[in-house]
Amino acid sequence: MTQARYNPDPHAHPGLHAIAIVEAAKGALAVLAASGLELLGPAPLQQFVQLLITRLQLDPDHGAMAWLANAINPGAVHMAAAAVFFYGALHLLEAWGLWRAKSWASWLGCVTAAAYLPFDAYALFAHPGWIALAVVAINVIVVWVLARDLLKRHRAAARQVPAPAKAPVP
Repeated sequence: MTQARYNPDPHAHPGLHAIAIVEAAKGALAVLAASGLELLGPAPLQQFVQLLITRLQLDPDHGAMAWLANAINPGAVHMAAAAVFFYGALHLLEAWGLWRAKSWASWLGCVTAAAYLPFDAYALFAHPGWIALAVVAINVIVVWVLARDLLKRHRAAARQVPAPAKAPVP
């Protein structure tokens, strides 16, 4: 059985393009969220958390929401914005690489998507339902598409490596 050679043309990889579009959307949303954090600052965020505490009738002195309200300060908002911006920039970089069918982007996407699988599986077992099942299925498909791309690249590279020349026997 002969395998077709790996086609380096980015247009020959619609699966990579589909994943790139999703990654670009995630990256753009994260960059927008980081910008929003920087533009808003800590005061509106604290007001929003206090509003949630009041509306949900939570204890304003104890619990996760009380901790969150006390943890919001300018330094924490800048750190959160920087982390979210980095996350978004990484997804945008991955999207660019996948759109251009770069092998490093397939590696990056495969490793990061595979890293989510244990958490997705736990969520499926802890909270079974169609949404959890769809998330697991989508991540498995993404890992499969990217791993298949990497395997095709590896096989194509292995076929192109010339065999070592034999040394003459004296």
